[in-house]
Amino acid sequence: MALKEEMQSQGNWLFKYRGTLPLVILVFGLILYIQRESNPDFILGHGTIYELVYDYICLAIGLLGLYIRVYAVGHTPANTSGRNTAQQEADEVNSSGIYSIVRHPLYLGNFFMWLGVAMLVANFWFIIAFCLAYWVYYERIMYAEEAYMISKFGEKYTQWASVTPAFIPNFKTFRKPSLKFSWKKILRREKNSLAALTLLFAMFDILGQIINGYYKFNYVFTGLCIFSMLLYLILNYLKYKTNVLSEEGR
Repeated sequence: MALKEEMQSQGNWLFKYRGTLPLVILVFGLILYIQRESNPDFILGHGTIYELVYDYICLAIGLLGLYIRVYAVGHTPANTSGRNTAQQEADEVNSSGIYSIVRHPLYLGNFFMWLGVAMLVANFWFIIAFCLAYWVYYERIMYAEEAYMISKFGEKYTQWASVTPAFIPNFKTFRKPSLKFSWKKILRREKNSLAALTLLFAMFDILGQIINGYYKFNYVFTGLCIFSMLLYLILNYLKYKTNVLSEEGR
């Protein structure tokens, strides 16, 4: 099998299971985190304001990733930028808004969300390993997605892709979004992302406190987690039991 065909085949397979890698990395991260918290003498700034500031930096990076996702999804039409895993799907080429500066903004957002969590482990080599694994994993997924888009949209896609970076944004090429921002779509789609992010931060904090026997929980992390979980339940009900969040074409 030619290398191009092999990468596309791997990308299509990984596309179906693209939520698996972060979970595998999370397991390794939790093991390292438990080891770190079990040996607090080896943690620089442990129990000081510096550790708290570092935790908030991690949260800020995670929220940056969520913001990128929200901005991207909020300006897209229906049947694009989806969460589908069964197969590739796109009814048109998104080329305005954030898609005018980067071809894969959702994966860029995912990277920062998971980077924020990975940084909680506070292990330099683990963070480097995460970045490399993410690169190898998602490079193949992006290759497969682009092969699908080229086969469906042809020159229209290749012309846009030729001037738009794949992963590192070029802010000089920004064009105003062609669609207005849709909060209803965000509330339908990104409630999962918010809930998952805040749950992980609260989980790491609670686990660390239990291991050390301090029980001085970070109430910002805990409060955000409780709020996002309640919001998730409410929005899930509205999504499946009512038409409140429905919006034609979005």
